[in-house]
Amino acid sequence: MELSPFFFALYKLVKYAVYPLTWLLVLAGLSTILAFAPTSRRRLRWTRILAASTLFLVFVSGSPILAHTLVGLLEAQNPPFDRTSAQRFDAIVVLGAGALGQGTLRPEDGLSPLSLERTICGADLYAQGFAPRVLFAGAQSSLFGRGPKEAVEMKRVALRLGVSKPAILTEDRSRTTYENAVETKRLLGPASILLVTSASHVPRALALFRKQGMRVSPYPCGYLVEDRPGWGWSANVFDLLPNEAALHANTLAVNEIVGSLLYWAFGKL
Repeated sequence: MELSPFFFALYKLVKYAVYPLTWLLVLAGLSTILAFAPTSRRRLRWTRILAASTLFLVFVSGSPILAHTLVGLLEAQNPPFDRTSAQRFDAIVVLGAGALGQGTLRPEDGLSPLSLERTICGADLYAQGFAPRVLFAGAQSSLFGRGPKEAVEMKRVALRLGVSKPAILTEDRSRTTYENAVETKRLLGPASILLVTSASHVPRALALFRKQGMRVSPYPCGYLVEDRPGWGWSANVFDLLPNEAALHANTLAVNEIVGSLLYWAFGKL
């Protein structure tokens, strides 16, 4: 069952509303409005409060220490897959994470870096014989306009990587992780699957797929954090300063946490 257009739009809107950059823009915008408004003691006080809050949020949302902790807690929930395992599955399921459309500069449709990383992981697992089939899941998930379908682009790359065409299945209707799970169940039934997605996305994806009654083993593909929080990681002076990579990692963690809460609130998890 797909999310209705209303709930899909609401789901996207709520996630954007809680992203750190959104709050930074809101605080900076309010500070700017007050700065150009007629001066009064009350407005000056609120301008100072908003300016200080903006600076504080810059340091928090861009903090490498916070990013390491939040993302590390997500990625540590499931251990790396044992490649020496003799276990075999009915199918390998690879979840998409975005596709890039052709334009006046980009010569052809392609995959986002995350989708490409996951596709490579799936093709590698197929080459090692963990399953006779590979299912690539994902439609185009933009709210406005139309773009390339993730599953179609992943299939195209997988063929180049040596996955045989008869072994490939595509699921190109789903726009969210919940829909990935529902559509995969529709295509494969109660199959045993090896689920390939980014390590930070595994907890949410695994719960949604198991909710559909599937037998799932996770394959975390791509880690942002090297060590578990509190195990072997030593901070340095530069970790006290905000940076773009940490902002991206913290946004990813917020996306996963809020996504899980929304699915729970909608009764999907």
